[in-house]
Amino acid sequence: MDPPGPNSIPGNEQADIAKVRIAHARGLRALVIKDHNQPTSGLVYLLRLEVPNFPMYGGIVLNRPNGGINPAAVEFMATQIRGAPGKVVWMPAFDTESEVKASTQPNRPFVSVTRAGQVLPEVKEVISLIAKHNLVLASGHVLAEDALMIFREARLQGVQHMIATHAMDLSGKMTIPQMQEAAKIGAILEFDYRNVFDEGGRRLDAIRTIGPEHCLISEFWTNKPGTTPREYAGLAGAGDWVAAMHKRGFTDRELDIMLKENPARLLGLPAR
Repeated sequence: MDPPGPNSIPGNEQADIAKVRIAHARGLRALVIKDHNQPTSGLVYLLRLEVPNFPMYGGIVLNRPNGGINPAAVEFMATQIRGAPGKVVWMPAFDTESEVKASTQPNRPFVSVTRAGQVLPEVKEVISLIAKHNLVLASGHVLAEDALMIFREARLQGVQHMIATHAMDLSGKMTIPQMQEAAKIGAILEFDYRNVFDEGGRRLDAIRTIGPEHCLISEFWTNKPGTTPREYAGLAGAGDWVAAMHKRGFTDRELDIMLKENPARLLGLPAR
């Protein structure tokens, strides 16, 4: 779940509680809450108190408001919040060089992850913490070639769980060979519920080429951005989506892998 953040919508913590209750009531097994501008682990700690017995996890996006490539913030998230709700570390997103250059403020500072074809030392330090605390590494919006370098370094350091974020979207979009390379390294390719049928279904074609066993489906929030709370797709919406996937040749087993098993494995939840 990717909320706009309390700094952009007043009272967003109430919206988060509403969204969590909706998701829990409609049968979602677990939830990851993401914010581009602040860590969400503290929020998740409070949400767990409000909605007990529902696995929820937070994380940190290494954008500039969070200090950029900030090992201290990752260490704090992993060790200093009761219940260890922090689970996912995203590389920079809207503060990558490519995103900044394409924005309405192309001269503002950006966050680098590589230089001269090498992963930066501070990124390697973050990766070591991800490995040490068994966190999930997600590529954010870094360029595809940078994501692959980061995944290779993560593999060397023993990171067990990696995600290629929005694998065919935004500035980090990958080609089929790049996605196949990411999968070979051990990353799971993330695709969005909201747009897999767009553009003639080319994302579905990519999933078929790469293999559902290397993919997951995320972002089951359906209403227009900027309204709160976003609406979970619900049984009817999810059912329609599954029926459409069946028409494209995806089996129940393949959908279970992408919707249930791969996300659960990334979060360390037992198989069902």
